[in-house]
Amino acid sequence: MVAQWDNINQLCDIVRETSFAIHSYHRNGHLEKIYENALVHRLRSQGLCVLQQHPLNVLDEDGTILGEYYADLFIEGQLIVELKAARSICDEYVAQLLGYLKSSRIETGLLINFGSPKLYVKKYLMTPQDI
Repeated sequence: MVAQWDNINQLCDIVRETSFAIHSYHRNGHLEKIYENALVHRLRSQGLCVLQQHPLNVLDEDGTILGEYYADLFIEGQLIVELKAARSICDEYVAQLLGYLKSSRIETGLLINFGSPKLYVKKYLMTPQDI
């Protein structure tokens, strides 16, 4: 099966739907790594290019490379996915993803929390003027 997508919104929908299927099957209560591995497995099974714990450069304002961080998932070279298995989402998790987007100059990210009884998925965007 090959996942078909024409734009970033469709790609986000595929990830969201796949996350929901994982959460429906495994429920909450596992470590983050279990959900990460499940999402990688299922997205790759759909034909998507998914890089796990992928290093991305942290860039300064002038483009100087300051170091790197590791995205939980980097999908199709366009989408950063930050995964959590926490009771709830806190401001630090949102700030973490927004920092990743800004410093790596990637426009779109998803924050997904498998740790509560209700799956949490939220999309965040960095527009060129934000970067």
